[in-house]
Amino acid sequence: MPAAPAQPAATAPGPLRRYSPPVLAQLFWASNFVVAALVVDEFSPLELTFLRWVGALPILLVLAQLIERPQWRAAMREWPRHLLQAALGMVGYTLFLYAALATTSPVTASVISAINPAVIAIAAVIVLGERIMALGIAGIVVSFVGVLVVVLTGQGGGELAFSSGDLLMLGAIAVWTAYVILGRRQATPPITATAIQAGMSILMLGPVLAIVGFTATPSAEGWLGLAWIIVFPSALAYLFWNIAVSTLGPSRTGVFLNLLPVFTALIALLFGEVITIGQVVGGLIVLAGVSLTTRPGATRAGPEQPAPSIPSRDLDAR
Repeated sequence: MPAAPAQPAATAPGPLRRYSPPVLAQLFWASNFVVAALVVDEFSPLELTFLRWVGALPILLVLAQLIERPQWRAAMREWPRHLLQAALGMVGYTLFLYAALATTSPVTASVISAINPAVIAIAAVIVLGERIMALGIAGIVVSFVGVLVVVLTGQGGGELAFSSGDLLMLGAIAVWTAYVILGRRQATPPITATAIQAGMSILMLGPVLAIVGFTATPSAEGWLGLAWIIVFPSALAYLFWNIAVSTLGPSRTGVFLNLLPVFTALIALLFGEVITIGQVVGGLIVLAGVSLTTRPGATRAGPEQPAPSIPSRDLDAR
């Protein structure tokens, strides 16, 4: 009997297949900064946040069911944690972000947002008992210096400036840090958690919107911008991010966070925004600091904590 033909060896996915998902996730999240800045004059931050999650919820439910096949009853047993995270990550962060974009540029907002890993590292020391080593401390200091360069050089007019939007972005970072720290011990899969929290956000925002009233009269471009925010930053970005985490691992995927301000600047340029020298220099300083903060050895786990990593749900709601 002739021998069976040898089966071809399975080949590992090429670089394009491995790295395109995290790149696309950052590209779509970066577009949220730019597109939201364009439509924030047509929707209030409350209206934009509410409509974003109303539109994204059905897509997230389908993605969760197809990819994670969750046990919904088991996931809902964590409802107190989901409710708190919805208030912080879905409602708080998004309201702060959209309010900030009314008075600051999307590039400045994204650069300020890029210090989040450093702030999370500080919070992990306080809450989780992690230790920041000398490398991590250096990275945190460098990151904050970069942000100061960006916000104090203003819009390139030659004088120091600090807008209310910059301050609102610091508020966004604070609530997002709390959201991430809470999510470290969450058992619900990330897309499922995002879907549940989106639904809870709708329930929280709906009564408020009913009281204050829906006053937006958006143009066709405004509705198009909202549709983009619903589909790309609010749904597809999570899909690509979690694909990347499953193939590359959390730590390697986390390196791609550095692309967020870069992509935001490129998209802003395509839409005709002027990028200032202060934004470029400050952004590069922030990226250098983030690189130091997220390198192996920058932090150490506490006595009862697992080794630190960037879980897949750390960027939910961006």
